[in-house]
Amino acid sequence: MIPLTKRACRQVIKQQCRRIAELERQVADLAAQVARLLKNSSTSSKPPSSDIVKPPKPPGPKGGKRHIGGQPGHPPHQREPFAPEQIDRVEKHLLHECPDCGGMVRPAAAPARVIQQAELIERPVEIVEHQAGAYQCVRCGKIHYAPLPAAVEQGGLIGPELTALVAYLKGVCHASFSTIRKYFRDVLKLTISRGQLVKLINKAAAAMEFGYEQLRAILPNETHLNVDETGHKEKGKLYWTWCFRAELYTLFKIDPSRGSQVLIEMLGQEFEGVLGCDYFSAYRKYMGDFDVAVQFCLAHLIRDVKFLTTLPDQITAAYGQRVLEGLRELFHIIHQREKMDPYRFQLALEKARDELIAMGKLAPQRREAQNLAKRLRLHGEAYFRFITTPGIEPTNNLAEQAIRFVVLDRLVTQGTRSERGRRWCERIWTAIATCAQQGRSVFEYLHQSINDHFADRPTPSLLPAGP
Repeated sequence: MIPLTKRACRQVIKQQCRRIAELERQVADLAAQVARLLKNSSTSSKPPSSDIVKPPKPPGPKGGKRHIGGQPGHPPHQREPFAPEQIDRVEKHLLHECPDCGGMVRPAAAPARVIQQAELIERPVEIVEHQAGAYQCVRCGKIHYAPLPAAVEQGGLIGPELTALVAYLKGVCHASFSTIRKYFRDVLKLTISRGQLVKLINKAAAAMEFGYEQLRAILPNETHLNVDETGHKEKGKLYWTWCFRAELYTLFKIDPSRGSQVLIEMLGQEFEGVLGCDYFSAYRKYMGDFDVAVQFCLAHLIRDVKFLTTLPDQITAAYGQRVLEGLRELFHIIHQREKMDPYRFQLALEKARDELIAMGKLAPQRREAQNLAKRLRLHGEAYFRFITTPGIEPTNNLAEQAIRFVVLDRLVTQGTRSERGRRWCERIWTAIATCAQQGRSVFEYLHQSINDHFADRPTPSLLPAGP
């Protein structure tokens, strides 16, 4: 082997150094890709159900396994008996002889042993035949029929309460038309076609129109709203279900767009409230175009910061850890609220916020760190608006919780098929979520709405009644 000259050795060393630097860069890129692929619900906006590996559950009390059912020491929860006016009939069971010795018995002074039992009747559905008598005018000879009640004319085959049941099964219980048909046939002893069920759903949607449009009209006047959106399929085409959650109601809107024009359509260009949302571009555009106050979801920010701490690049991870410590200090002050007077608490909170934003802006020259720093430079104040605006939640959990029902319904129904289907979904989801917020019975709302709609009366509001 011919020995290399010093110049040749230096050249080889330079080549190897460049090769090593290139390999190190590739390893760092691959490690970053692996970290992104390993994102879970604690380091991103992914739902917990998407986590492939779940962390082990914490041990129960004293390290032992908690048994199913009621726990020792907990008071029992027993159902209240039916009121006398709820009881349809009473059956008395008599004893004629002693079961032990066969002797005669007489009524005792002790109270009777009572078991109240609810049961389906043999035919749960009442079939009523409405006959409109035919009458002939003695003067002109024309034949006229006696008028039928408006509810009978509008309802046709199915009355208002049974129509409300169909709407409840379809909307609240996620039942398909096939499942509802089987339920009617096997339980209610009534045969009904899919076409008839579709007509009933359209009638229920029409009955809810007033309540829905009333909420939509007052939506731009709210002082604060939480907004979220999720995908929605219709015959293979992608739509978006938007959720607007106010303090007293929740409204859903299905639209082919995920852009800021939906916000303009629903809230207008002069919305003066505070919009709670995630960091999606449509909200940022709406915020910038019309100077709308926004509270970006702090939980999303925390997850993004946690993701930085999992990256293999030590400088980026250290930066993420510093920002995470600043967030922990902020929440430590929030947890001290009861121990501090309001003035000192507010000052401490604003100081922690300012220090956190300033620290976040001083990011190392790494892509992921610079992305977070840019976000804090542009919209840092919008992540902490809850500190200076009473009544504002720091996260967007309210809207995310409200939209979960839609996600479940989408999994069962696979989306909609027409504009009528979209209108039905918007209105029934709005009714379900709003009634849940107000502690109202959604079935009672559906029954009253359909009954009034059939009788040509004003349908009820989804707003709570005044004091």
